[in-house]
Amino acid sequence: MVEVSTSILTMEKGEETKTIFALETAKTDYFHIDVMDGKFVEKNTYKKMLENSSYIKRISNLPLDVHLMVEDVKNAVDDFLAVEPNIITFHYEACKDKKEVLDMIKYIKENNCKVGLAIKPKTKLDDIYEFLPYIHMCLVMTVEPGKGGQKLIPETVDKVRNLKKYIEDNNIEIDIEVDGGINLATVDTVKQAGANILVSGTAILMAKDYKVIIDELKK
Repeated sequence: MVEVSTSILTMEKGEETKTIFALETAKTDYFHIDVMDGKFVEKNTYKKMLENSSYIKRISNLPLDVHLMVEDVKNAVDDFLAVEPNIITFHYEACKDKKEVLDMIKYIKENNCKVGLAIKPKTKLDDIYEFLPYIHMCLVMTVEPGKGGQKLIPETVDKVRNLKKYIEDNNIEIDIEVDGGINLATVDTVKQAGANILVSGTAILMAKDYKVIIDELKK
């Protein structure tokens, strides 16, 4: 079954309550929290996303899908564990070595939270295969992280397809999430490739009726 994780990155200031309730009614499966530190990526959304996450936690029961695009993974994990997310995903590229990747996976799990590992478009799948048995989700970035509203990079679809094949061949139970340029024009391609969690922000939040778009994405 395909699920939708709505990115609140472009949620309008002052419209938070209305948007959150409308997304809940439209049956989004998760709120996707794009956490950026201004170092790992150019943009800085850290404080805003921590505030939004805390607010969502107070008014909604829907799970938080936290995506850390930060250099200091450990401190960010500690900050966002406070809002009791369903899952925290960090970037493979933010870690200095394999031990740090494994340590972070273990640390997040020990704090009763699911863990995801994200990779940028140019990162090779071979680099992360060994971690797949220990995580709940692999997030394949289908655009360069850091900005909303980008177009999906076509080559990343092959990466999703190859990841799906590896998972099936090795009998690993794991979700594949895709993030970047996911809209009605690209959704079928990534779903056919094997993605089962779709991050979409601009396409949903710019629509007049969130439910129509979310239903179409899930089809």
